[in-house]
Amino acid sequence: MSEIVAAHHLARFYKDVVGLNDLTVEIEGGITGILGPNGAGKSTFLKLLVGELRPSRGTVRVLGLDPFANRELYRRIGFCPQQDAFWGHLSGREFVQTLLRLSGFGRGEARQRAVRALERVGLEGAMERRIDGYSKGMRQRTKLAQALAHGPQLLVADEPLTGLDPVARKEVQGLFVELAAGGMHLLVSSHVLHEVEALTSHVVVIHRGRLLARGEVGEVRRLLSRHPRQVRVRARDPRRLAEACVALEHVGAVRLGPGSLSIETSDVESFFRELPPLASRARAGISGLESTDANLEAVFDYLLG
Repeated sequence: MSEIVAAHHLARFYKDVVGLNDLTVEIEGGITGILGPNGAGKSTFLKLLVGELRPSRGTVRVLGLDPFANRELYRRIGFCPQQDAFWGHLSGREFVQTLLRLSGFGRGEARQRAVRALERVGLEGAMERRIDGYSKGMRQRTKLAQALAHGPQLLVADEPLTGLDPVARKEVQGLFVELAAGGMHLLVSSHVLHEVEALTSHVVVIHRGRLLARGEVGEVRRLLSRHPRQVRVRARDPRRLAEACVALEHVGAVRLGPGSLSIETSDVESFFRELPPLASRARAGISGLESTDANLEAVFDYLLG
């Protein structure tokens, strides 16, 4: 799959404040989560990608084009910003329709596209109401509708799930998966890690304005060799299994719990390979096995730690 973003030594400064510093990263198509704590530089990165900011240093290409002040690229990308910027006296439909008209669509097509986009984000029953009467979640979905209405090739969404109730979050997550299945590329920034993990396993982690990690979550976890892997095993006789596991060279610690044991291993592949015959000899009766620190939240914590 070809790259959709290529940034090289990318930096953006706000007087004495460093928003982004010497970031080099390539991002391929599909859905990618852009992660980092507050103030890490995620929003600055996304604004550089959509041409809202000019780099202070370095270069960036999006879909092969320089994004700053590039009208050709603007037709191919949709941006759902974190901040609200509405004409509150307009209805949701009027707002999206007006933006489409400003982009060059005729009156009739602009109206049709606005209605379809608002229906797609679940605002069919409220699109004729004034935006200044919308809830936070409704405003969020309106921003998403305007980003999708022109049919972009790439959607860039900065914290798009913020302010949505649990049902609306599930609906928007489902929409993102549907869009990706239809061939659209998505860059989704979020601090809600389990919601990103429900969308994609491919992440870019930014911290203090620099690239901290990129790739599949499993790949990133394997690179964190200084952190032993945590494995939980449920067994009929966890004590006998613990005694057998302690003898393995790569096992560093074993902790017993009710009906289970937690194991730290420096070589999880070898552990998974050696566990079945070992458990069989010990007659421990394994009933469950899980790696408890390979999810996105654990990886994120390790990286920032």
